[in-house]
Amino acid sequence: MKSKEIYKIGIIGTGFIGSGLQRTIDRLPDMEVSRILTQRDLTDFPDGGVHTHSVQDLIEHSDLVVECNGNPVYVTEVLCQVMDAGLPVVTMDAELHVTTGTYLAEKGLITEAEGDQPGALAALNRKLLEVGFKPLVYGNLKGFLNLTPTPDEMAYWAEKQGISVEQVTGATDGTKIQIEQVFVANGLGAVIGKQGLYGYESMDISEGAQKLALRAKEIGQPISDYLLCSQKAKRRFPAGVFITVEYDSVEAPTFEYLKLGEGPFYTMLQSFHLIYLEIPVTIRQVLQGKGVLLNNGLKPKASVCTIAKHVLKPGTVIKREDRNFHVRGEAIPIADAPNHIPIGLIYDVVIKHKVEPGQMLAFEDVEVQESKAYHAWKDTLSGVR
Repeated sequence: MKSKEIYKIGIIGTGFIGSGLQRTIDRLPDMEVSRILTQRDLTDFPDGGVHTHSVQDLIEHSDLVVECNGNPVYVTEVLCQVMDAGLPVVTMDAELHVTTGTYLAEKGLITEAEGDQPGALAALNRKLLEVGFKPLVYGNLKGFLNLTPTPDEMAYWAEKQGISVEQVTGATDGTKIQIEQVFVANGLGAVIGKQGLYGYESMDISEGAQKLALRAKEIGQPISDYLLCSQKAKRRFPAGVFITVEYDSVEAPTFEYLKLGEGPFYTMLQSFHLIYLEIPVTIRQVLQGKGVLLNNGLKPKASVCTIAKHVLKPGTVIKREDRNFHVRGEAIPIADAPNHIPIGLIYDVVIKHKVEPGQMLAFEDVEVQESKAYHAWKDTLSGVR
């Protein structure tokens, strides 16, 4: 595509990621933010005509669109228009991919960016495959897990960390990491070893990764999973990812020399990810014709089901903004529960009859609003059965 011109980048979303990406692009010589699609009042933004409510305005002024809104029900509708117009899409939104990403991938180019854990794993995987490693575990790292955090706790941490209550709650109760690892499994050809993942609590990354690698060998396929840092560990896990691999045993002395251990499994750790700061790397790759880094694939085998956190009474309305205080997400093979409702579709739904704590919600348990996202999921499901 363009080689010497400044790329015009449209952004969907004005939250933590979208605002950070705007600041990042403003520092770069080869691209500019042309439009930002927002649902907020335009008077909230004093910087003139960059922000818009019009999808058509976004399309007409962009060479590529970056989606980081985080609400798959809303943004699927938007991206259908963007992709119908022939624009490539870069995302930082694993929940979108596991909900409607397969449907969108049939419409055109859509890829997750480097920067968050799924993109970091995809980039690391590409490098390892190029030199002949055989992945066994695509691993994420989690420092803390609380399945039922309180609103007061989450409000405190949201303010402290500068992100939304919804984001911090999904991270705390494990929903975020379940979504990410399902996305990685579908995109990189791995499987979910068990509902909810193994998530071994570990003192040491290498020790835990070895346990996951043994599970992968038992299953006979690479797995996507995570490790939970033991509260007794002397050092906290970094905000990174790892891939545990095998290699030709003739190189075992070399790997031992490189302090990767005695084998036969070797854990390759990337100890950081830079969120929105890395999105321009993927933008350039897409605009230079290098294709997809990671998407949900055309035949996904895993999804993220919805688990009740407490008794849900008939008539209860679950809105997007308070969703994570009612339910959480768990990774699951689609074949194990094809009628589950994905966590990404829990958006202004109404509970039809009593649901018990720990119960997986199925479509017959809720009234779901008609939406492009709902029909996209049904289309995806019909293609994988």
